Amino acid sequence: MSADCTSYMNTDKVLVSAFSCPREDGEASAIYCCGFQDDKYCCDDPNSFFPYEHNYMWWLSIGALVGLSIAAVVLLVFIITVCVLCYLFINTKPCNKLDSGLNLSLRTAVSFSFFDLLP
Repeated sequence: MSADCTSYMNTDKVLVSAFSCPREDGEASAIYCCGFQDDKYCCDDPNSFFPYEHNYMWWLSIGALVGLSIAAVVLLVFIITVCVLCYLFINTKPCNKLDSGLNLSLRTAVSFSFFDLLP
């Protein structure tokens, strides 16, 4: 950061000539050249990156917080809905098992051995 800002091309492709800080029409405390390759300006803080106030960032943060809050609520409602539907699905199954028609108990099954099958 220096007191001399070199010439540069702005975003509209217009050549802005070099100037020294502080400018005659600017603040006397703005003695540093700050900015980017396409936007240079005089400032009083050599670590300054933007020529305007940072209040806009609070609005971005509030917007991000609102968006994240809405997304969190939607996700929570989705999870609760899935849990309720799973609970209802499990608890509304019929308690009686359907009869498959096969009786697999040992009492009624006919017992035979391999030797009974031989001639």
